[in-house]
Amino acid sequence: MNTLSFGGKLKILLFIGYTCGYMGLAWGVTQQSWRPLFDGKTLNGWKRVGGEAPFTVEGGVIVGTMTAGTPNSFLITEQEYGDFILELDIKLEGETTNSGIQIRSHLDENRGRVYGRQVEIDPSIRAWTGGIYDEARRGWLYPLDLNEQAKNAYKKGAFNRIRIEAIGNETTTWVNGIPAAHVVDTLDASGFIGLQVHSISDQALAGKKVYFKNIRIRTKNLRPRKIPKGIYTVNLTPNTLSAYEKRNGVKLLFDGHSHNGWVGAYKKTFPEKGWEINNGTITVLSSKGNKSARGGDIVTTSKYGAFDLSFEFRLTKGANSGVKYFVTLAEEHKGASIGLEYQILDDAEHPDAKMGKGGNRTLASLYDLIAAQRPKRTLRKIGEWNSGRIVVQPNGRVTHYLNGEKVLEYVRGSDAYRNLVSQSKYNVWKHFGEAETGHILLQDHNDEVSFRNIKIKQL
Repeated sequence: MNTLSFGGKLKILLFIGYTCGYMGLAWGVTQQSWRPLFDGKTLNGWKRVGGEAPFTVEGGVIVGTMTAGTPNSFLITEQEYGDFILELDIKLEGETTNSGIQIRSHLDENRGRVYGRQVEIDPSIRAWTGGIYDEARRGWLYPLDLNEQAKNAYKKGAFNRIRIEAIGNETTTWVNGIPAAHVVDTLDASGFIGLQVHSISDQALAGKKVYFKNIRIRTKNLRPRKIPKGIYTVNLTPNTLSAYEKRNGVKLLFDGHSHNGWVGAYKKTFPEKGWEINNGTITVLSSKGNKSARGGDIVTTSKYGAFDLSFEFRLTKGANSGVKYFVTLAEEHKGASIGLEYQILDDAEHPDAKMGKGGNRTLASLYDLIAAQRPKRTLRKIGEWNSGRIVVQPNGRVTHYLNGEKVLEYVRGSDAYRNLVSQSKYNVWKHFGEAETGHILLQDHNDEVSFRNIKIKQL
């Protein structure tokens, strides 16, 4: 039987003690990297700005009370934060109320208004909790129409666990462990964190409360959760792909500086006139009625079947254009190329908006077939960038989005779809829009319109 000497036993005991001590220290460092932003008793480290809605501490919970006659009120941290992971529990009274969590935000001292990214808390039927809004600045960045599966994560009338990861240019949100939004945005590398009590127009909401508790933050040893595949990314850095997008099979259709992958419709080369690539945009130029100045439509050299296509576009006053899909070029048409069209139009100034049936030639509509159903908030001023998205599922279901909001849906080849085609100008083309694959097309309609951030993922 082998035995250890006293010296050997002592060495083993010292080694075990050292190892346990090291592991305990490491565990302590990991635990200590989380720190509370709320002490459970006072509002030390916080201050109220914006409106006059009161914030109090009740039973270890911050309570904000909705108040009539005052604008949005915020309880903000006195300290600013750059990269962090933030977790907290939040509960709202009522189902028509609203709240939010400001991150990397700022205060406009002149107007007394908070501005910056906000993680939405929305118990209404819209169900956009976890979406990202840019308060008092750009509006919606990530409506939860972009991630329908996350709409069921929020629990009405109960505390909900919200996790926000702001690391580098990426912000990811989680609601009760469900991934909600993913945004890549170069604005605001740091700023304060804020808790919102929204203004109210309905007097019946006066006195309703918002509850915040278990607020903690981590600014070191950041370990982001793995985002599962299939979460749509809003990448506001033009003509770039994030690492997550690349892993998910997203490809650039426009690299920002060349016409690689594009040619003129019915041509083998890119148009020598009528199109301009400059400052990260590809622009169809106005021909001002001069047909000889037109470059004509351009199409992708590749064809696509089921896909997720996104793009940004910028209109000039009175302009008309479109993004067409399932363009086969089989018609050998010498005029406009034939395909399903996501309408791009200045509805206020271009006469085409008042033609067709029931608004089916307006912005984001399926041109001449289905009108886009869009709230007023989705419309941006002429000269500002808009985002469009077209998703074609393998089963034929197609969805149009405008600035992140779903505006129409249909099924290619369905009886309802074919009935619409039969009553449109497309009824002369057999099986219009039902090709298995086709090109993506950017339309030259004589007016100046710019495009960028054109991406596609094959489904």
